Amino acid sequence: MNAEIIAVGSEMPTSQRLDTNSLYLTDELNALGIEVVRKCVIGDELDRLADVVRRAAARSDLVILSGGLGPTEDDVTRTAVARALGRSEIFHPEIQDRLEERFRAIGRKMSEINRRQAYVVEGAEILPNDRGTAPGQWIEEGGCVIVLLPGPPHELTGMFSQHCLPRLAPRAPKLTIQTLVLRVAGMPESDLDQLISPVYKKYENPVTTILAAAGDIQVRLRARCETVAEASRLLAEVAGPIEELLGDRIYSRNGDPLEVVTGQMLRRAKATLATAESCTGGLLAERITSVAGSSEYFLGGFVTYSSRLKMELLGVSSDLLARHGAVSEQAAEAMAAGARQRTSSDYALSITGVAGPGSGGEAAPVGTVFIGIADQSGSHANRRQFLGDRSRIRAFAVQLALDTLRRRLTGRL
Repeated sequence: MNAEIIAVGSEMPTSQRLDTNSLYLTDELNALGIEVVRKCVIGDELDRLADVVRRAAARSDLVILSGGLGPTEDDVTRTAVARALGRSEIFHPEIQDRLEERFRAIGRKMSEINRRQAYVVEGAEILPNDRGTAPGQWIEEGGCVIVLLPGPPHELTGMFSQHCLPRLAPRAPKLTIQTLVLRVAGMPESDLDQLISPVYKKYENPVTTILAAAGDIQVRLRARCETVAEASRLLAEVAGPIEELLGDRIYSRNGDPLEVVTGQMLRRAKATLATAESCTGGLLAERITSVAGSSEYFLGGFVTYSSRLKMELLGVSSDLLARHGAVSEQAAEAMAAGARQRTSSDYALSITGVAGPGSGGEAAPVGTVFIGIADQSGSHANRRQFLGDRSRIRAFAVQLALDTLRRRLTGRL
């Protein structure tokens, strides 16, 4: 059973909005054994949307649309679907009554424009929305099911889990889709693929996908089998040799990011951490504190962008900065040692570098980064050179800092 997801809204194709609904829907559908074969993001343009729906319904078993069910003129999903299917829109007074009652309950009078939400595509089943005003719709057209869901994530998830999953489960194939995610740090994507491709190329099932970000690579293995046990066996058969080849470069086997992995390690060791950052401006501390419960091990951090604050807050000597510079191995070591001493933490990480686009020099060109780490055995720093723009260089630096901590905690550094 194949599915397509269409995210509707003129804000969706812009850089200001991330389509998180499709991620949720994909996970839920895959758990049923339904394969998502296509995703589309489209603005509120009636003719284009109707054409997209028409094509999707002709080639897929399930089409799910999110968004465009509101009361305003640019909410065109209902009309576009009706046009694509050659059906009319029917006004349902009982929906209007429920909308009016909902507004009365919060002490407001319903605007006339909200009547638009009482129109339903001819032949559709109404999906109640107990978290908002826009009802969903379930439509069957030939061999295809078309589902209209509201755009706000808290409304969509509630409606899908309550009203769609029970309808889809009996239709889903006797198939399970299982995914295993290995996350790797400190290795270029091309080197990784050259190393492991002789293993995964032997298999059409599971399918292997390699996703690369700044300093982080995900090796995603996806198996489709009749049973969970069979899928798990197949994933282990392929993952085993890959894990042997990658060794300790693998930091996660369940998809967890480095900030989660290192946090778990600190928690198990009952150890604490502090940070000192220059060129990353607090991004390392943000990654660490994005994890719920990080207060158990993270004491705090310093953003010492200037040499003066490196001296005043971290105790880095003026002589050291004069001799070696703020972007140096010695400065990174002193920053880490100072952060540890000032906070009485077990470990401290530091980052100093040149993120660009300007201010680089011969000794430290743009992309030069030093990562420092300090613990009871002393302080140590590594130099790395990264390519890319300012954002990419800073992302690489934070990832390397977290991986440095991981390696120190596991005794590999």
